[in-house]
Amino acid sequence: MGRTLLKIVVLVCVVGAVLFTVGRRIYPQLQEESSGVGAPATLTSNTSDAVEGAGKIPIDPQRWYQLTNAPDGIPALFDGITNANISRGWGKLLDHYEAYYPLQKGESFVIESVKMYDGEGSSSEAPMVLSVITDAWEQIPIARFTGSEYQEWVGPDPSEPSAYALGQPVRNARYLVITSGGIYPTEVELYGSYKAAKVATSPSASTLAAQKAVKLRQMFGVNGFEWNLEDGNNPAEVDPARLKAVKNFSGIRHYLDWEKLEPTPDTYTFNPSHNGSWNYDAMYSRLKQEGVEVLVCLKTLPKWMQESYPATERDAENVPAQYGKDLTVPASYTEQAKVAFQFAARYGSNSTVPRNLMKVSTSPPRWTADPVNEVKTGLGLIRYMECDNERDKWWKGRKAYQTAAEYAANLSAFYDGHKNTLGPGVGVKNADPKMQVVMGGLAAPTPDYVKGMVDWCRQHRGYKPDGSVNLCWDVINYHLYSNDAHTSQGGEPTRGAAPEISEAGQVAKAFVQMAHEYAGGMPVWITETGYDLNQGSPLKAIAIGKKSVQETQADWILRTSLLYARWGVERVFLYQLYDDNPQNPTRFGSMGLLNGDKTPRPAAQYVSQANKLLGAYTYKQTIHAAPIVDRYELKGRSAYVLVVPDEKGRTASYTLNLGRATYADVYRPAIGKETMDKQRVTLQQGKLPLQVTETPVFVLAPSAK
Repeated sequence: MGRTLLKIVVLVCVVGAVLFTVGRRIYPQLQEESSGVGAPATLTSNTSDAVEGAGKIPIDPQRWYQLTNAPDGIPALFDGITNANISRGWGKLLDHYEAYYPLQKGESFVIESVKMYDGEGSSSEAPMVLSVITDAWEQIPIARFTGSEYQEWVGPDPSEPSAYALGQPVRNARYLVITSGGIYPTEVELYGSYKAAKVATSPSASTLAAQKAVKLRQMFGVNGFEWNLEDGNNPAEVDPARLKAVKNFSGIRHYLDWEKLEPTPDTYTFNPSHNGSWNYDAMYSRLKQEGVEVLVCLKTLPKWMQESYPATERDAENVPAQYGKDLTVPASYTEQAKVAFQFAARYGSNSTVPRNLMKVSTSPPRWTADPVNEVKTGLGLIRYMECDNERDKWWKGRKAYQTAAEYAANLSAFYDGHKNTLGPGVGVKNADPKMQVVMGGLAAPTPDYVKGMVDWCRQHRGYKPDGSVNLCWDVINYHLYSNDAHTSQGGEPTRGAAPEISEAGQVAKAFVQMAHEYAGGMPVWITETGYDLNQGSPLKAIAIGKKSVQETQADWILRTSLLYARWGVERVFLYQLYDDNPQNPTRFGSMGLLNGDKTPRPAAQYVSQANKLLGAYTYKQTIHAAPIVDRYELKGRSAYVLVVPDEKGRTASYTLNLGRATYADVYRPAIGKETMDKQRVTLQQGKLPLQVTETPVFVLAPSAK
């Protein structure tokens, strides 16, 4: 195709656009830290003293966060490069979405002009729009880009005498917002006056980890179901053999289908459930007696709600609202918030819930000896409840995917009935204020999704009396499966990867930092992570040297828990107790940590042994990087964990300095045993020489005197 024809076909472009007049109104200066958790400070309409310099306003490209399942190249709009087209991303569920740029504490803009570089292509029907959001949550468009010119800079409104000048300076934005369209410019520049943010040193993720003082035992949870504890032939009782197997772990994330509790609308069953006849009272009671912490993940739609969808769109993992509801409105999730109230009232710690709000099945017995459900409150068995599972499940399409704003609205109903506006008997906190609500684990582990949730709360829930954002969850939660493509559950991996080789540490760091900066230091959990044994799976563990696949899985599972302790994650739940389908090479099918006969595989043995040895210890610091040497502590006594962070069967020499100690106990995980192998070593001048491998080695020094 000739150059002339190309110019004709590739209609060019530009911001033809719209400057939406902001009138003579000047917006109050924002002095709040928009990415933090403080209430707005006193506002002023005079920004002259805020101006640090005039000219091009500096934009940090990496500060943008995008509310889409498939982030594109928006940061590249501010990289200074005009001759490279911007990536539009792949597999998007949303045609139009927004990207936000939060201003930091003390930072302010007075935007006088905007210009964009028009490369190739045009999209007048779906322009990109640049807006600002003010402290009053007004979203004001200031420019749009259609691509009507070609290879030149264009301004927001070519009809203006000055092509790049706004009709009225835009003052005091809380956020910049880009609404995606069918095309992007290749570069965007803002001009005007700018005041930099106050310089603040944020603690590192490892520093935050040490400050949290989280016990190592919290890294050894597991995922499972009621049938992993109760026999389907006798579901009224906990099976001792099943319980013993679960006790290899310190906690369990219980996948609980909504339909088990509410088989018909507004009628609740717990003991027995009318779907499966499970005895949840007995199961949770025994787990508490045995010291196994329970996170209940309330998930999936009951059949009666699925039937509100067209027959071709029914799926138990759809968004938890009746078909056709406005998913941005908390009231659309009232049904789910009601069952959450009933569950929290029964199994939480509040025994004063009004009995007239409690609803259990009054149906006749299903057979002669069928037990009758009874109203119970405040049983004190459950502390943590998760609102659904992977609400960003892009692979099931829009009917199952919630945007950050939609899920925040969902959580607002689930948490406290949207600040107790949805009527009595709605929301976890209205049943038990002490129960902790865990957000559903994210399948795509990106902090951007949580940032969008926080900003929804800032707008729709406001601030608490102490000045913090009134968030509607208590724990941040995501999933990550380490693999060689660094894509967790997406992309095209060929095998699993050792956790330190994968992106797991950097993702954990990003989440912990985000929690510190956006959510007041809220806990971060990982509720799914693991490796398949089937060698056809793209998430498989591999044989390394003389180690079998199961031995590698054991190494990587234990090292995964240690890694998250190192980065400040406060709980880990491994996936999962038993295989789903071990003969099938699909991902997740062969991740079981227990054998079918309820005996532990090497991974479960390693976890159990580490918990017995150091479960009460807390992470303090990493004193060496290669090999990794972590120091833990309990009541002044130090313990050390050493490992080569590789997947090649590598060994490294390291001498551990234990000060004045005359001996040390060295422990190594042992397959087929209940405890680690122990060796007491006499020290010379406090030095302990070690050969460190890819299987962690544990060292306990004598108590300091």
